Amino acid sequence: MQKKINRGIVYVAGLLLLAMGIILNTKTGLGVSPIISVAYSVSVISGMNLGNMTLILYSIFVLIEMILHTIRRKKGEYVKRLFLDILQIPLSIVFTRFMNLFARFVPEYAKDCAGTFWGSIPARLMLLILAIILTGVGAAMSLNMRIIPNPGDGIVQAIADFTGKSVGFTKNCFDVCNVTITCIAGLIIKGEIIGIGAGTLLSVLGVGRVIAVYNHFFGKYRYES
Repeated sequence: MQKKINRGIVYVAGLLLLAMGIILNTKTGLGVSPIISVAYSVSVISGMNLGNMTLILYSIFVLIEMILHTIRRKKGEYVKRLFLDILQIPLSIVFTRFMNLFARFVPEYAKDCAGTFWGSIPARLMLLILAIILTGVGAAMSLNMRIIPNPGDGIVQAIADFTGKSVGFTKNCFDVCNVTITCIAGLIIKGEIIGIGAGTLLSVLGVGRVIAVYNHFFGKYRYES
């Protein structure tokens, strides 16, 4: 029982760190992470807050996962996979509420802190590095507990299983697709690219490395089913 409690605590803590990392990344004004770029650009264009737009996007991800799992329909795994897919919806609701909560307290550093140290490029780069660390550690903590995957991770795994490609390759392709959609939407609707910058590239390169380093030192604590 204690192991289950500890597993749950680590899982929830990981999700909180992940949510905080995503929001902090966004607030630096240096470019958002690819997985959240589409939701961010649409939220800027529509005026909807980022958490609510992310919930809509995650719901679409879950629907795609369910379709892919239904097409594959592996005996013995199908019901379990669909059940985990459905559970991602309430997880997304809770996760995006925390995103909205964190977004209320974290300032837009480029605008709200203009003229101060925290509004400077060096300070925002430091905050970006912190955001990447939080995102990577949070993702690793929650994934290693093997409870309910975050839809951003779940859809990558579902596509990888469906296509027979590696998760790493699929993740890279998925990131490129997100960034491409974000750029096209921004250029067509606003006449400019929204949310994509140096921070986007650093997130692509950095989050994976943080996860690898975390697992190197703490991978022994991952849950094995």
